[in-house]
Amino acid sequence: MVLIDTPIWSLALRRRAPDLNSSEQKLVAALRELIREGRAQIAGPIRQETLSGIREPEQFRRLRDRLRAFDEPDIGAQDYEEAAHMNNQCRSRGVTGSPVDFLLCAVAQRRAWQIFTADRDFENYAKIIPLQLYRIS
Repeated sequence: MVLIDTPIWSLALRRRAPDLNSSEQKLVAALRELIREGRAQIAGPIRQETLSGIREPEQFRRLRDRLRAFDEPDIGAQDYEEAAHMNNQCRSRGVTGSPVDFLLCAVAQRRAWQIFTADRDFENYAKIIPLQLYRIS
């Protein structure tokens, strides 16, 4: 399974295809393939970030309904504790990140999922914590 991060969902659902450059088009194509394979996963914080900032109620409803097709894991105390531990590990090595980023790392790591993102911060985290990033070819 692959946890899809906000930047990938945003490219696919909030941007017009003609406005995407070639590397962004590859990311969207990879997302479509993961969806077809039934491997694409979402978590609550990603759902919230993806839907935030949408001004038009109809566009919000359309995106919300598309994302409702994806179940999300229950996030519990162990996920939050692991996120804090990962944050501490990275900070001790000079790498900082947001609490949401580390929560996503913990959710993915505890479930043996990969993370598919365009956020380069995750490359830095993966050098320190056990994190599997999804790579497109």
